[in-house]
Amino acid sequence: MLIQVNTDSNIQSDESVVRHAEETIANALARFSGQVTRVQVHLSDSNAGKGGARDKRCSLEARLDGRPPAAASDDADTVAAAISGAAKKLQRVLESSLGKLG
Repeated sequence: MLIQVNTDSNIQSDESVVRHAEETIANALARFSGQVTRVQVHLSDSNAGKGGARDKRCSLEARLDGRPPAAASDDADTVAAAISGAAKKLQRVLESSLGKLG
Protein backbone atom coordinates (compact mmCIF):
# COMPACT_ATOMS: atom_id res chain seq x y z
CA MET A 1 0.00 0.00 0.00
CA LEU A 2 1.50 3.27 -1.15
CA ILE A 3 0.79 6.34 1.02
CA GLN A 4 1.29 9.72 -0.65
CA VAL A 5 1.23 12.84 1.54
CA ASN A 6 0.36 16.24 0.03
CA THR A 7 0.10 19.54 1.90
CA ASP A 8 -1.14 23.01 1.09
CA SER A 9 1.21 25.98 1.41
CA ASN A 10 0.03 26.64 4.99
CA ILE A 11 1.11 23.28 6.43
CA GLN A 12 4.77 22.74 7.18
CA SER A 13 5.52 19.29 5.80
CA ASP A 14 8.54 17.73 7.42
CA GLU A 15 9.67 14.15 7.93
CA SER A 16 7.82 13.81 11.26
CA VAL A 17 4.47 14.76 9.69
CA VAL A 18 4.97 12.34 6.79
CA ARG A 19 6.11 9.55 9.12
CA HIS A 20 3.13 10.10 11.46
CA ALA A 21 0.73 10.00 8.51
CA GLU A 22 2.28 6.86 7.04
CA GLU A 23 2.39 4.97 10.36
CA THR A 24 -1.10 6.01 11.48
CA ILE A 25 -2.75 5.16 8.17
CA ALA A 26 -0.83 1.91 7.69
CA ASN A 27 -1.83 0.75 11.18
CA ALA A 28 -5.48 1.75 10.76
CA LEU A 29 -5.79 0.07 7.37
CA ALA A 30 -3.54 -2.96 7.96
CA ARG A 31 -6.50 -5.34 7.68
CA PHE A 32 -7.19 -4.02 4.18
CA SER A 33 -3.60 -3.79 2.92
CA GLY A 34 -4.25 -6.44 0.26
CA GLN A 35 -7.19 -4.50 -1.16
CA VAL A 36 -5.92 -0.92 -0.85
CA THR A 37 -3.32 -0.04 -3.49
CA ARG A 38 -2.77 3.63 -2.62
CA VAL A 39 -3.88 6.24 -0.11
CA GLN A 40 -3.76 9.92 -1.02
CA VAL A 41 -3.36 12.19 2.01
CA HIS A 42 -4.21 15.89 1.69
CA LEU A 43 -3.37 18.14 4.64
CA SER A 44 -4.60 21.72 4.80
CA ASP A 45 -5.09 24.66 7.13
CA SER A 46 -8.49 26.23 6.52
CA ASN A 47 -7.62 29.67 7.85
CA ALA A 48 -4.03 29.99 6.61
CA GLY A 49 -2.26 29.82 9.95
CA LYS A 50 -4.28 32.51 11.75
CA GLY A 51 -5.11 30.11 14.54
CA GLY A 52 -8.44 28.85 15.69
CA ALA A 53 -10.15 25.67 16.68
CA ARG A 54 -10.45 22.74 14.32
CA ASP A 55 -8.73 24.51 11.45
CA LYS A 56 -6.47 21.62 10.34
CA ARG A 57 -8.01 19.19 7.83
CA CYS A 58 -6.88 15.77 6.69
CA SER A 59 -8.64 14.28 3.67
CA LEU A 60 -7.91 10.68 2.72
CA GLU A 61 -8.76 8.84 -0.46
CA ALA A 62 -8.08 5.11 -0.65
CA ARG A 63 -7.69 3.55 -4.08
CA LEU A 64 -9.05 0.04 -3.96
CA ASP A 65 -8.17 -2.88 -6.19
CA GLY A 66 -11.09 -3.33 -8.60
CA ARG A 67 -13.52 -1.10 -6.68
CA PRO A 68 -14.38 2.60 -6.55
CA PRO A 69 -12.22 4.75 -4.23
CA ALA A 70 -13.24 5.37 -0.62
CA ALA A 71 -12.77 8.69 1.15
CA ALA A 72 -12.88 10.22 4.63
CA SER A 73 -11.79 13.48 6.23
CA ASP A 74 -11.46 15.03 9.66
CA ASP A 75 -10.96 18.52 11.09
CA ALA A 76 -8.97 19.00 14.29
CA ASP A 77 -6.85 21.47 16.25
CA THR A 78 -3.58 19.82 15.14
CA VAL A 79 -2.38 18.09 12.00
CA ALA A 80 -1.62 14.91 13.96
CA ALA A 81 -5.14 14.76 15.42
CA ALA A 82 -6.68 15.38 11.99
CA ILE A 83 -4.63 12.52 10.51
CA SER A 84 -5.65 10.15 13.32
CA GLY A 85 -9.32 11.10 13.06
CA ALA A 86 -9.42 10.72 9.28
CA ALA A 87 -7.63 7.35 9.46
CA LYS A 88 -10.22 6.04 11.95
CA LYS A 89 -13.06 7.29 9.75
CA LEU A 90 -11.55 5.69 6.64
CA GLN A 91 -11.11 2.45 8.56
CA ARG A 92 -14.85 2.47 9.37
CA VAL A 93 -15.74 3.22 5.73
CA LEU A 94 -13.64 0.28 4.55
CA GLU A 95 -15.01 -2.01 7.25
CA SER A 96 -18.50 -1.12 6.11
CA SER A 97 -17.88 -1.64 2.40
CA LEU A 98 -15.18 -4.34 2.28
CA GLY A 99 -16.10 -6.15 5.49
CA LYS A 100 -19.35 -7.27 3.90
CA LEU A 101 -17.41 -8.93 1.07
CA GLY A 102 -15.18 -11.13 3.04
